[in-house]
Amino acid sequence: MLFQTLDNKGACVGYYTDNELVYRQVPKGNHKTWYYSPSLREHEVEYARIYCGGKTLGDVCPENLKPAWERIAKRSVAFLKAFKSAKLNLNEVCIYDILPEFFLYEFCDIKTEISKHVFANFTRPKNHNFLVNLIKMVSDIKLQELNIDIDPIKSKLVSVAGKNFSHKLQNIKHVCDYNPFGTVTGRLTTEPDTFPILTLNKDFRGCLRPHNDWFIELDYNAAEIRTLLALSGLPQPREDIHEWNRKHVYGGAGTRDDAKKRIFAWLYNPKSDDQFSNRTYDKEVVKNKYWNGQNIMTEFNREIKGVDNHHALNYIIQSTTSDLVLSKAIEIHNRLRGLESRIAFMMHDSIVIDLKNSEREIIMDLMKIFTDTRFGKYKVNISAGKNFGEMKGMNL
Repeated sequence: MLFQTLDNKGACVGYYTDNELVYRQVPKGNHKTWYYSPSLREHEVEYARIYCGGKTLGDVCPENLKPAWERIAKRSVAFLKAFKSAKLNLNEVCIYDILPEFFLYEFCDIKTEISKHVFANFTRPKNHNFLVNLIKMVSDIKLQELNIDIDPIKSKLVSVAGKNFSHKLQNIKHVCDYNPFGTVTGRLTTEPDTFPILTLNKDFRGCLRPHNDWFIELDYNAAEIRTLLALSGLPQPREDIHEWNRKHVYGGAGTRDDAKKRIFAWLYNPKSDDQFSNRTYDKEVVKNKYWNGQNIMTEFNREIKGVDNHHALNYIIQSTTSDLVLSKAIEIHNRLRGLESRIAFMMHDSIVIDLKNSEREIIMDLMKIFTDTRFGKYKVNISAGKNFGEMKGMNL
């Protein structure tokens, strides 16, 4: 059965199918729709937007439907502008209660036709189920309003950057709304009208406070270097990877910082011919294992199409590392289900948990989940703080 949900808020339950609007829970079973809604959490559903790689309805609308789609899309924008002018908070109402019924029929009907087109013309991606779980997680995170307190950063708001940040805070939603389709490698981006957690200046991190008692951050030590090591078929060092490279790759020469700069300069420059780095890490073997000269297929079954030689290795490493972190975040998110502690947000290679002090015994479980990867045990750094700007390292 192909259907469309009428709202993307979990409390607003309704769907459209067979030219009928139904205001009750979608029956369980194997169904197809355009995209995820929290009301579908416990259902097995195929999502057309995942099939087409995150493209929009307008992007994949077939030519014969474009005139109708453009007309309906314009009408949709007009409704949204009217709601905004009326200062209607769309988070507090079900959209199907304020839109004319005739428009719901029109919109859902063409949405269904576009979905049919996608299912008929796009191949189900091998990582569909992983993406479903990822979308469920980021959807849950989006529902959590951030606890923002500017008092700890007031002295920094007098600068030009500070004034810009203060102005931004007044004009965005105080939530982390991640876009799972924002990059070709799968690294998350955030929607422009929401909190810019992935690009947040370190000077302003102090404005983020937990709703519970502590922020706990789990962060991989040199995640991308460890991923390259793993894809090269080598075991994971238990110590800091840059110190390990200094001793075992560069013969003890220089400092840890020298080793860090050297490995990254070699890794991200395809023309670099550092013989010491080449001797341990075989970039060509890794590249040729996952890149066929045009497309990449990673260990997480993520396909990246149309990749040239210059970008191939970087995409392999970045995508694999990103999906590793996200897969661990999904595990942690599921482990925290039913508790007051939760994932507050994610920062590329790290996960920040809003921890209830009475649930602090869970930290060791979360550490184990994050440490144990399909590529071996990654070294994890853990830090804690009363706000995100005052995080201190912990030894566990």
